[in-house]
Amino acid sequence: MNKQNEKKKTPLWVLIMLQASLLFSSLSGVCSKLAAQSEGIIKFLFWYGMVLFIMFGYAVIWQQILKRMPLTVAYANKPVGLIWGMIWGTLIFGERITWNMILGAGIIFVGIFLVVTADGQ
Repeated sequence: MNKQNEKKKTPLWVLIMLQASLLFSSLSGVCSKLAAQSEGIIKFLFWYGMVLFIMFGYAVIWQQILKRMPLTVAYANKPVGLIWGMIWGTLIFGERITWNMILGAGIIFVGIFLVVTADGQ
């Protein structure tokens, strides 16, 4: 078989780093909401600065991940950030998780599973 046609299996540590980076990225939504709710320019600038810091760090990590795995697999995992957003909304802001949200998260996980397992074929 031609070496160029062989698919390389993505190492587990890269998948873990991908998920950690998505968790890290989801914190920018938390900081953004805290910035919007802040009273006073100092608090607003702090939380907005945290958004910029998180997104800069995420961009650097994302580029490193893309060096080690196919773009299709990495991009298929991005919706996990929505799930982290639901978790942060509940834990930090007291928002309610509905059955529709759980169903949507389940569909997302099935899609991620299908894309990630197709990488190993």
